[in-house]
Amino acid sequence: MRTAPDQPSNERTSCPVPTTGVARTTPLAALSRVPWGEIQDSTGCAAAIPLLLNSVAWGDRETAGAALSDLRRRICQYGFVVEQATAATVPFLWELAQLPQVTCRAEIIQLLRSIAGARQWESTAAVYPKLLNHRENPVVWERRARQAVRAKSGVLGRLMADDDSEIAHATTELARTLGE
Repeated sequence: MRTAPDQPSNERTSCPVPTTGVARTTPLAALSRVPWGEIQDSTGCAAAIPLLLNSVAWGDRETAGAALSDLRRRICQYGFVVEQATAATVPFLWELAQLPQVTCRAEIIQLLRSIAGARQWESTAAVYPKLLNHRENPVVWERRARQAVRAKSGVLGRLMADDDSEIAHATTELARTLGE
């Protein structure tokens, strides 16, 4: 039922309201804002990281697992050596860890824990301080990566309460690593 022209309608319209931009719920919408071709991962240019993140987001268990394994090798090699691209990748890992359709959420959280605990470059610099004088300072990469993990730690409570016990356990371990 329509109301008088000078009063607002309480009737639903059948036409969707047009939206501008990308919806906030679109996974990985901000990937294009990172200059992946200008930063490095363990293989060289980090340009493959967006494809890997998308494979983790949308792939079946096997595809997502393989992509995450490759991503881990590129941004947190051996589980403790971070790269220049690590900090830029962390917010997307947090995003994926919260999406129910992602098939390897617990493994993503474990990767975040590895990044949060990474101190390889700092340990090396303590013994070999000249490392800090290099133009590309890996100690800075490591600190930024840990800060990126900590910056999104507000979702830990929600992930610890997840119905999936693997996710809850991995999140509890990440919280311990972060000292929370």
